[in-house]
Formats: sequence, structure tokens, C-alpha cells
Amino acid sequence: MTAIETFTGDAGPYGGGDPYADYRTADFPFTHLADLADRRLGAGVIAANDEFFAQRENLLLPGRPVFDPERFGHKGKIMDGWETRRRRGVSPGHPWPADDDHDWALIRLGTPGVVRGIVVDTAHFRGNYPQAVSVEGAAVDGSPSPEELLSGDVKWTTLVPRTRIGGHAANGFAVTAEQRFTHLRLNQHPDGGIARLRVHGEVVPDLAWLTALGTFDVVALENGGRVEDASDRFYSPAANTIRPGRSQKMDDGWETRRRRDHGHDWITYRLVAQSQVRALEIDTAYLKGNAAGWASVSVRDGEDGDWREILPRTRLQPDTNHRFVLPDPAVGTHARVDIHPDGGISRLRLFGTLTDRGTAALEARRQELGG
Repeated sequence: MTAIETFTGDAGPYGGGDPYADYRTADFPFTHLADLADRRLGAGVIAANDEFFAQRENLLLPGRPVFDPERFGHKGKIMDGWETRRRRGVSPGHPWPADDDHDWALIRLGTPGVVRGIVVDTAHFRGNYPQAVSVEGAAVDGSPSPEELLSGDVKWTTLVPRTRIGGHAANGFAVTAEQRFTHLRLNQHPDGGIARLRVHGEVVPDLAWLTALGTFDVVALENGGRVEDASDRFYSPAANTIRPGRSQKMDDGWETRRRRDHGHDWITYRLVAQSQVRALEIDTAYLKGNAAGWASVSVRDGEDGDWREILPRTRLQPDTNHRFVLPDPAVGTHARVDIHPDGGISRLRLFGTLTDRGTAALEARRQELGG
């Protein structure tokens, strides 16, 4: 793996104009994976020891942080992030924080998973960011309270050791722990502000829950489905098509650039595991003048299997949820949607059940990750 670029030290004071002009970032190798801390998946910042200047919930907001140089409140500068007060020492003779002083926030992931990379974004925190950060992970099923997570009975695993970071920068960290996690503890040493936290990884679904449901969306991100590739990501990411809920605006779906040839666009997906697909939905919500004209859906079984069309090329209507019941169940591990000639769809849903082989594969994976 290519070494990840790192940043340390202050950014210069804001000098006017585009606040992102001197923002430091890099092309991290894990950001194509799902953000397990996405609010749209149900993630939340459930506790923090301090949020004097800016609320902890800002950490997981979608979109990049916003900076308003004129926005001040009665506590000081209002920042789009999580910011704690300045720590002090114990006496006039030692006014500095102790080496182990730090602030923390507890994050419930939107869905359990294996963490492959973390981005601690200090955008717009130029001289008031933490000197260093560390991140720990735990696996506690159910809905534990902050008190339960901090009780001392929970095993926390270090994902990012205490590491110096930079201000006004995307600080990326590759994670190698091959375990399933449900919660993270973000620590900043000794104090300061962090704008956003992104936790990229692979969803590990709850097999007992999926089995109890019986029929469910076998390509949904929250259930362990994922996008493998797409022909075009010009306007919005293909992964939007398997996010929870219906699209609420045009860029909450997948839209491609306008084609000037006789080709077409497509997305390929990996299902949660081998499944029997019985029905599907193709939604074009909020795509009114740029919905795909036609679409078809195919599945294949295994990496080397042949694609088998389960929905022939079908005319789509703008801003409409299209539903199709298949005449016979289709068994597969992968799916593909082809749109003609271009445009977009907002969601793809594939409703089905796990096969015995799929169930066994999920159970084996869970055991590999510590049960």
C-alpha cells in the first residue's frame, strides 16, 4: 500500500477569500469504502466529556465543514465541528496540561463493520486543533449506554495510536485490525477542535437479524451490500443507490454526465452473500429531467459466473419508484444495473433471502472477526 501522506502543525491564519485554498488533503486509499459513521446509516455521537465551543454532533454531519469568519456567539467563534475548551494545568507554577490530559467522544457506528481507514478532518481549525489524536474501537451489540461503554468492562482496541496531526487538514489513518466494531472512542490530546470524522470500512451485518427478517434488501449498504464499480461518477457517487430511505434531492441519487456516443452507463454490486432475489425496485426520485431512459438488471453467481438478465431493458419514468416481481427467484452473489443511454437512478432495491450457502458464509465471516 502506498504510504499515506500526513500533516502536522498549524495552518496559516485565515486571510480572506476561499477558506479551502490552503486546505491540506490527500488521496487516501480507503475512501471508496462505505462510511460506517454516516448519520444516514444511523450513526451518532452519543457522548463527549466536553463540547464547550462546538457541539459533538457536528462530527458526523454530511458534507464538508463550512467556515463563516463573521459568525461569533457569546462563547466565542462558532465552528462547524466539535471543539472543547482550553485545558489548564494544576498550579501557577505548572499551568500546562498534563501529558495524559485529553478530551473524548463516543461514536456509535451506523452499522457494525471492519474499519479500514479513518479520516480526522480539522478543516478551519487552524490554530485550535488538537496536537494529537487516537482512536479506539469496541464491539458491544445492542444499544449500550455511554455509562456501560465507559464502565471498564468493555474491551477497547487501539485502531489509531496517539499520533500528531495538522490543522486545517484531512488527517488519514489506515487501520489494520481485522475485527468487527460497533463503537469508537475518539480522543484528542490535550484539547481543541475536530471538524469531521469519517470511518471507512466494510459492513458486517447481524446474521440473526437478517435471518429473522427473512426477506430483505440483499444489496442495501446497511445489510452488507456494496458497489464494486461504476461506469461514471461525474455528478454523484454510485453508492448513493443503496443508501437507506428514499432520495430526498437530486444529488442524493446517482447521475452520470451526458453521453455523446452510443454507449450506456452501469453499476456493479456485491450482495451481502449468496441470495435468492424475488423482487426489485428502481427508483428515479427527484430525477425529473435527467432520469435514465431505460434500465435492465442482471445477477451472477460467483466472481466468474455469467451475467443473467432478470429484468430486461425497461422504460423508466422520471421521479417514480418502479416495482417488479420476478417470475422465478434468481440466485446470485453479484448484481448489475445498466441504464440507457445515460442519466441516473436514485435507488436500487433487490428483495430476497439468503441461501444456505450465503448464511454459512456470513456466519464464517463473523467467527473470523471474533464472533
